[in-house]
Amino acid sequence: MEPPATDTPPAQPRLTKREGRSPRDMALSLLVLIVPIALMLTFYRVVLSGDEPLTVDPASSIELASREFTVLVPAGLSADWRVTTANFKRESGGATLRIGYVDPDDSPVQLVESTTPAESLVPAEVGKDGKRTGAYRTDARSWMVYSGRPEETVLIYTEGKRTVLIIGKTDQKNLEILASALK
Repeated sequence: MEPPATDTPPAQPRLTKREGRSPRDMALSLLVLIVPIALMLTFYRVVLSGDEPLTVDPASSIELASREFTVLVPAGLSADWRVTTANFKRESGGATLRIGYVDPDDSPVQLVESTTPAESLVPAEVGKDGKRTGAYRTDARSWMVYSGRPEETVLIYTEGKRTVLIIGKTDQKNLEILASALK
């Protein structure tokens, strides 16, 4: 015969204090995980220079662009200026060379050289709300200074069918250094 059915579930076995998990046990478990992660991060940043931007050689993009128009190339920039991107593209309205830099302050700066008409290129690069704020003169040319998108400053030089823009979220002095280096 079967024992009569009851509505109460069987009693759960209880763990003694020594058998249960204490906050100390959880802290030790986390420590075992955190220490190797911290060591790997330190190795990545210090030994492998993991925080440094990847650099590229812009020579092939500059060569392609020089077939379309006269390219201004920076000369004499310090090693603190690092090229991170280089791209040349032919479009229906013209050809555009873009070279991205990281300046000595670790801020992004982009050099854009294009045969796209300035009337369409400048608003596209500077933004609709861009306003002329001044001028800057190098030994070779005069640049218009614009305020661009939030926190951006833009130097613009137009010559014939070519427009050159230097765009950056950095101190204007760094943009002027790049403009002065263009030969």
